[in-house]
Amino acid sequence: MTSTGIRLDAPAPGWAIDADVVVVGSGVAGLTAALRCTAAGLATVVVTKARLDDGSTRWAQGGIAAALGEGDTPEQHLDDTLVAGAGLCDEDAVRLLVTEGPDAVRRLIATGAHFDTDDSGAISLTREGGHHRRRIAHAGGDATGAEISRALVEAVRTRAVRTIENALVLDLLKDEDGRTAGITLHVMGEGQHDGVGAVRAPAVVLATGGMGQVFSATTNPSVSTGDGVALALRAGAEISDLEFVQFHPTVLFLGADSEGQQPLVSEAVRGEGAHLVDAAGTRFMLGQHELAELAPRDIVAKAITRQMQARGTEHMYLDARHFGAAMWEQRFPTILAACRSHGIDPVTEPIPVAPAAHYASGGIRTDRHGRTTVPGLYACGEVACTGVHGANRLASNSLLEGLVFAENIAADIAAGASTPVRDKAVGSALPAGAHGEPVPLLDPAARIQIQRIMTEGAGVLRSADSLAEAAGRLEAIRADEHKAAVPGVEAWETTNLLLVSRVLVAAAAAREETRGCHWREDRPDRDDASWQRHLVVRITPERSLDIRPTASATFPPTVAATPLEP
Repeated sequence: MTSTGIRLDAPAPGWAIDADVVVVGSGVAGLTAALRCTAAGLATVVVTKARLDDGSTRWAQGGIAAALGEGDTPEQHLDDTLVAGAGLCDEDAVRLLVTEGPDAVRRLIATGAHFDTDDSGAISLTREGGHHRRRIAHAGGDATGAEISRALVEAVRTRAVRTIENALVLDLLKDEDGRTAGITLHVMGEGQHDGVGAVRAPAVVLATGGMGQVFSATTNPSVSTGDGVALALRAGAEISDLEFVQFHPTVLFLGADSEGQQPLVSEAVRGEGAHLVDAAGTRFMLGQHELAELAPRDIVAKAITRQMQARGTEHMYLDARHFGAAMWEQRFPTILAACRSHGIDPVTEPIPVAPAAHYASGGIRTDRHGRTTVPGLYACGEVACTGVHGANRLASNSLLEGLVFAENIAADIAAGASTPVRDKAVGSALPAGAHGEPVPLLDPAARIQIQRIMTEGAGVLRSADSLAEAAGRLEAIRADEHKAAVPGVEAWETTNLLLVSRVLVAAAAAREETRGCHWREDRPDRDDASWQRHLVVRITPERSLDIRPTASATFPPTVAATPLEP
């Protein structure tokens, strides 16, 4: 793979450590990969941007989907996933997910995760949008992600896996043959590992999560700034399906000016019978889909947005007053507390909700072993495009995807591991850093500007005009001569956000149809004849964006890619 010849502007590493594997990210995907690599005898280092439990996993309310219940089968789970994916799922990847998923969940339980059970002691299963069966396992009512994160973090610490917290990954290191050789990173407050350094390793696993912070309002935590996708692009890796950003239909509406991470109202609330209504209390999902409020997320988000447009309002309502206080307190204590902290009591009043950026269905292009198009570089979790989600992720498939594909990555690394840990003292023979010309860094003040541009031009509603305007405004920011003079975390994050935003807008403009969670007002119909294919993006050695359609989101393609006509 030819290098792009670009990197973030950063000081040369002042320290270095060696490992067999470095895992970047500490959500379900990253920690599962780290635990499995460690169990295989590989010297593993986990690098995480904040604390070990600060990623998106701990915010997951709904649960983890798997065919665990009586009468349910992987085939039924596969069918629901393919329908939600709107014709763009890789069926083989989905089959891998749903067949290996149940045992992966059982291994997670063996690792220490505790799921809610019924009176018989069996795992209690609920239902969410797009699922025709009760197959969602949950913990603590609506605190599934927090429990999974707790169990995995405890296991990592028990097994003494080496971790570096408060560390922002910068760029990929490569050897003279273009293979992965580690990463550069910036650490805050780690003593001898303070400042810019390097972890040298022949295998790098990116599990950095999502990129929700490219929008003004998102369910993603503040650390979700697209760092993994940006690193992969600069390293020459291919990205697929980045235009498919899922907007969660029911996010607590806190006001039109509210920005940053917003409280999620889990799909499981609708799974238990809550209704979407307008201000008059009229249900508007009836007749729009056979599953009504439990239709796939893209359908519900579009329906809410249409109602908001038609009525000139900024939100709709989720009505679950009929649950009663006891059910709210037992089944949804986290959501209940979040609503009440903002002055809303769902026991006695409907919850104001509106869509907000939630999940990136696309990402770094991988094969079914998590390999990317850069040798030695792997990706899993939300940062990856495994082909499972297609144009719209099925509810609660993300945690399962993190589990299954992380285990496959660890097995692949262990099977091919031939490069031993180098026996060097920390700090000796320091690498020169990532190769290439440094990218001018943006003033961190541009972050809010980027988010507003993306929300206005590339949010739930898109058109050729809105996307062209967004592209022009993003290019103006990129070309602005007033760049940040001093490298630092906020400048690096903002620069990553701009790169990811430019790619997302370019892909959304290229896809001239409406499909899944990509909604083009000027192209309202799904066009299978022209667009039942994927858009793969890379940065060329000349530093331009190359976009081309292909039959497969995953690597390698099943059919050769063809240039995209202008």
